[in-house]
Amino acid sequence: MCIYQFLIAVRQDGNVLQNEDGETTSHLMGMFYRTIRMLDNGIKPVYVFDGKPPQLKSGELEKRGERRAEAEKLLAQAQETGEQENIDKFSKRLVKVTKQHNEECKNLLKLMGVPYIEVSTYTERMKIGQILVQAPCEAEASCAALVKAGKVFATATEDMDGLTFGTNVLLRHLTASEAKKLPIQEFHFNRILQDMGMTHQQFIDLCILLGCDYCGTIKGIGPKRAIDLIRQHGSIEEILENIDQSKHPAPEDWLYKEARGLFLEPEVVDCSTVELKWNEPDEEGLVQFMCAEKQFSEDRIRNGSKKIMKSRQGSTQGRLDSFFTVTGSLSSKRKEPEVKGSAKKKQKTSATPGKFKKGK
Repeated sequence: MCIYQFLIAVRQDGNVLQNEDGETTSHLMGMFYRTIRMLDNGIKPVYVFDGKPPQLKSGELEKRGERRAEAEKLLAQAQETGEQENIDKFSKRLVKVTKQHNEECKNLLKLMGVPYIEVSTYTERMKIGQILVQAPCEAEASCAALVKAGKVFATATEDMDGLTFGTNVLLRHLTASEAKKLPIQEFHFNRILQDMGMTHQQFIDLCILLGCDYCGTIKGIGPKRAIDLIRQHGSIEEILENIDQSKHPAPEDWLYKEARGLFLEPEVVDCSTVELKWNEPDEEGLVQFMCAEKQFSEDRIRNGSKKIMKSRQGSTQGRLDSFFTVTGSLSSKRKEPEVKGSAKKKQKTSATPGKFKKGK
């Protein structure tokens, strides 16, 4: 997801960044500087790359293909009429992360000394000290498994499916553009279940009712009604027994049970075999790849490498507040009432000088 965000956000004059050879570099610039910013603030990122999508997702992928075809038509119309705003809008809808984008980002992370997860080559790469694991299926599912196994603190994603897969902690907006000034949101799954009065399986059924990537949903059921139905009946099976299906028809051959099973028992990376390690950056390798091959500024890449080294040596204490917007918690202490007018003046004149008074 973050690669897609970089391709959308890191642009110049409305177009993706490219080098002199016409190669897209937005994803590399975004990955490089966002990762450095996280490291600089004491955050150790672990990137998880999607594997092959589950068969249940084929319907959603087909719909995305249809939306893409429609966006292509609308882009052509906007280009004919010269409507720049629509050209920019529909161009972004056509952005697609390719295998090359993924492989280039993996190479960059390796040179930066940052772990990412790729299961198919895990055993081979472990021999040379690199940690590469590709999720067998959905990245969010493996992220949730890594959190539950205590390998990482949280899943950072814009996809709320991370909660449906059962991640203990989910962070949103961690990779958002600084220009957007979006505060990072932190969700704790157990607290959500407690506050909603639901089990994990009931939460999954709720998410299926609200719409997910793996199956359709019942027509005419909005968020509030869906929550009420789950609380009242406890499961989709019981809901189907009790609602008027002439008004709220379920999809034909509805695969909600299969979708539920995918959320409850997804195919994930074997966390017992994952050992995460942050290595020193390969500065010369970075210069070769980012400067000689991709034509980035050598000074900037070397400065970035030095920041990575500095982040490895320095303490993380006190730096997280500069990355997160700290909202604090309610204090049990009552705020002292403000003293106004003559009472304030009297308070000042009657104050007794103490041993903490500053001298000249």
